[in-house]
Amino acid sequence: MTTIAELREQVRGPVVAPGDDGYDEHRRVHNGVHDRRPALIVRATSTADAVAAVNHAREAGLDLAVRGGGHSAPGFGTCDGGLVLDLSLINNVFVDRVKKTARTGGGATWGDFNHATHAYGLATTGGIISTTGVSGLTLGGGVGYLARGCGLSCDNLVGAEVVTADGRIVVASEHENEDLLWALRGGGGNFGVVTSLELALHDVGTIYGGPMLFEVEDAPAVMRAYDDYIQEAPEQLGAFFGWQMAPPLPFIPEDRHGDMFCVMVTCWSGRPEQGEQAIKPFRDVAEVKAEHVGPMPYPALNSAFDGLFYKGMRQYWKADFVRDLPDEAITAHAEHGPPTPSLTSTMHLYSINGAPARVGPEETAFGHRDARYVMVIGAFYDTPAEDEGAIRWARDYYDAVHPFAGTEGGYVNMLSEDEGRVPQNYGRNYERLQQVKATYDPDNLFHLNQNITPAR
Repeated sequence: MTTIAELREQVRGPVVAPGDDGYDEHRRVHNGVHDRRPALIVRATSTADAVAAVNHAREAGLDLAVRGGGHSAPGFGTCDGGLVLDLSLINNVFVDRVKKTARTGGGATWGDFNHATHAYGLATTGGIISTTGVSGLTLGGGVGYLARGCGLSCDNLVGAEVVTADGRIVVASEHENEDLLWALRGGGGNFGVVTSLELALHDVGTIYGGPMLFEVEDAPAVMRAYDDYIQEAPEQLGAFFGWQMAPPLPFIPEDRHGDMFCVMVTCWSGRPEQGEQAIKPFRDVAEVKAEHVGPMPYPALNSAFDGLFYKGMRQYWKADFVRDLPDEAITAHAEHGPPTPSLTSTMHLYSINGAPARVGPEETAFGHRDARYVMVIGAFYDTPAEDEGAIRWARDYYDAVHPFAGTEGGYVNMLSEDEGRVPQNYGRNYERLQQVKATYDPDNLFHLNQNITPAR
């Protein structure tokens, strides 16, 4: 067993322990609920550093938390008394403009990724918050603005370098360790430390879109129009419905700051001059009270809400895959959504029809291909004193709309840790995932995640 002193000699990156400079900074994750104190934080600068950290955690019997962007809602990127493998320094992105692929480090964020790929007029599906880690989002599925046209993030994963539980470095691709690549496409961080990913890119430069705010009383009509239109809309249109208490932004009338609205956020990735026509059905359903819509670089939209989702805010999440949106569900949303407990608390309804639905349910580990939407309810707030009310709002809201979802599974990237339904979250592919888990992590070293138990 290596000592901590020996571990420091084996890695190039910093090894931070309690009492060291920067310890409190480096132990923090995005969700302020999780104030944990690991025994060690290894800030890896290379795959070799990751190997040393994995070996040390395994031999010392320590919990091992792997952190990319640090956005895990249940705080899986940290732990008490264990070892945190922080990949954030492995954040380079290399673009191959001929193959239309990008190879990115396991600690890169979507802001890092978009900055590199946008210079070539290229992008891939990458969520709606640019500080999210590329690896974590992709491994759990990857829902975002471009999903209807480009597929989920995991659908664009063409290769990965992985450090397995026994310290080996393996490559997963369509020609090597194919079972591992299949599992990485939606199976989460269960199979090893992903130190690099290769993702397919698409021609996306300037998009047309942004948020449009409607009165709360118009929400049922807006939600119904969204459900009707998005089923047949061109796949270049990405859109999600949500609730938004108006922040003090210039495009919102000052006398409406702090008022609750429903919102449609759109992203047209086709020809920009066609964008206004593409979003017209949303304008036709009700009067738009405020908007920030127009042509913009794709990275600008992908980072537009970063300021509302700052590091350290307290978070509690509920999520479902949704097959249908009957009138009864819309009524429940309209009743339980608007009384949000804080400025940033919300529900988002993301459409995942189109390209994601053309992938077979067993072609990747992401098994919920028959869902039309991913629904997430997020309570986001500032202080522990708000915990009870915020969590109660999220749970009551979820209890009201869940009966209409048509599925028992939830999206693993947007779930708090109290869900207790891991097999349902991975759907019909869970048993196969257990077999792959037994191959690459039979002793479940990588258990700080939406955990898949190894087959026995």
